[in-house]
Amino acid sequence: MSYSQKLPEGFVYIDEVIPDIIVDLRYTGSNNFMGRPVEGYENGRAVLSEKAAKALKGVQQELIKEHDFMLKIFDAYRPQRAVNDFVAWSKDEKDTLAKHKYYPDLAKSELFPLGYIASRSGHSRGSTVDLTLVKVKDCKEVDMGSPYDFFGDVSNHGTSKIEAEQTQHRELLRRIMKKHGFRSYRQEWWHYTFDAEPFPDTYFDFPVK
Repeated sequence: MSYSQKLPEGFVYIDEVIPDIIVDLRYTGSNNFMGRPVEGYENGRAVLSEKAAKALKGVQQELIKEHDFMLKIFDAYRPQRAVNDFVAWSKDEKDTLAKHKYYPDLAKSELFPLGYIASRSGHSRGSTVDLTLVKVKDCKEVDMGSPYDFFGDVSNHGTSKIEAEQTQHRELLRRIMKKHGFRSYRQEWWHYTFDAEPFPDTYFDFPVK
């Protein structure tokens, strides 16, 4: 049996606002660029600021009604302790467990300078979310041209390394997210931040549990 924690004021579990949302919180397990669970992720329920979650609900509703797609969440609120774990991991040159899958063409030392990882993340402010599209009929992920958290040019918006249909999928997601108040991040097609985030200067550290 799992138990929910009492969240800080202004935060919600996303599935309480969007009951039909699909969540695959990657940092709770080993299917991520570190190849292991990340510090601060003790449960698979995604957390977000209430304002961002309500805006995301509008995205979900439009996708279902107009496009037969739904959202799948890979990450949302991220504790600062998780970001600190990323930093510590990056300094261990021997720890390359998931390199072949997530950053085959880059050295770990390049991940920070290139902007794929940061010592302070917008996720910790509670209004940034990593997501993709899935089909309503079978919940299978739509082809976006690269996997989630793949560090390389192919994950960038505007890349010429993907096919036309994959570009269309990315642009559909970006257009609807923008319509509902989210801005994209050039280097990662999955990364969006709510423009009117309620905690723009606060980096939280409560665990996800």
